[in-house]
Amino acid sequence: MKKLHYEIQIDAMVAPVYKTMLDLETYEIWTAEFGPTSRYVGSWDEGSKILFLADDEHGKVQGMVSRIRVNKPNEFISIEHLGIVEDGVEKDADEKSNSFSGALEEYTFIQNESGTLLKVSIDTLAEWEKFFDDAWPRALHKLKTLAEV
Repeated sequence: MKKLHYEIQIDAMVAPVYKTMLDLETYEIWTAEFGPTSRYVGSWDEGSKILFLADDEHGKVQGMVSRIRVNKPNEFISIEHLGIVEDGVEKDADEKSNSFSGALEEYTFIQNESGTLLKVSIDTLAEWEKFFDDAWPRALHKLKTLAEV
């Protein structure tokens, strides 16, 4: 796997950025850059299982089964991706999901004099690098726009 890094300066204090990022209503808006039906089911509480879902072109629910490893509000979030959801069903680890099982997605919130520097670090497979290099900057810009209101 390859580790990718993205960051954005947001002209808002850390607490509203954190809240905007995680609240389901605004989460669905900024993550629409990854897929128009992006959403989550579950809790952001440390140790909790969370499903990151979207509908494919046939309306079938696809996504990832993950666990919140760390959630220090307004500071740091670490998500570990464990498996997949195919056609609405959580799948046990298999060859497909093992290729990214254990991948981390991490967010660091840094308060500075201009507001918040949000740093994102994700583990990904080479085949997804181009997609993420295109989608992450757009998603972060949308998050910035939402948080600066």
